[in-house]
Amino acid sequence: MSRRKTLGTKKKVALLVGAAAVAGGGAFVTANASNAAQTTQNARTTSAQDSSVCQGLATALGNNQRFIDGQRAAPDAQSEARIANREAVIAEIERKQEASGCAVGESAQDSRATQPPQGGPQAGQEAGREAGEQAGGAGQAGEEVCDGSTVTLSGEGGAPAASSNQFPVGTKLKVTNLDNDKSTTVEVDSVSGSCVLLNNAAFEQVREQGKFLVRRALVERVG
Repeated sequence: MSRRKTLGTKKKVALLVGAAAVAGGGAFVTANASNAAQTTQNARTTSAQDSSVCQGLATALGNNQRFIDGQRAAPDAQSEARIANREAVIAEIERKQEASGCAVGESAQDSRATQPPQGGPQAGQEAGREAGEQAGGAGQAGEEVCDGSTVTLSGEGGAPAASSNQFPVGTKLKVTNLDNDKSTTVEVDSVSGSCVLLNNAAFEQVREQGKFLVRRALVERVG
């Protein structure tokens, strides 16, 4: 009787050990599945961020290329200097594309932007005045403008400022990034190929870290 009880106890111990091993293996599999899911989600998030960075840089490059095309189509006494400046800006954007792992030289156009006004700054100012008159209330101080347009950077240095193909030099615009509620008020100081482009200093005041494109922007004319 004593021998049988001893054997029975050993069998019970062996069964308990086996059950624990199976349970532990199941927990290990569950943990691995959870880790794999988290890794996949992190990869998707990183991919989306990279895509946004590349799209923003491509848009900025395209805006500058379009401005150059406009200057070459209707040159004036200052066109050569403006083109040289924008070519330097494009070179800087391409360096950022390479550093960010984007396709170097890839450009994109804002589908809502119109072609830049021809004939230099004076023509740009006249076009801006006409656009304001045609827009009615949308061109008045305090009203929303550039509805539906994305906002990107021109790549130019200097104090915070903007460029536009809709508003004359001297117009003040308030740009708000609706994704982080950051805003900046800047003055238009040059002509560009989009409704509003911010130079580097102004863009830094509203952008989300690591992004070169504001998808959801509120632009208001304040003066």
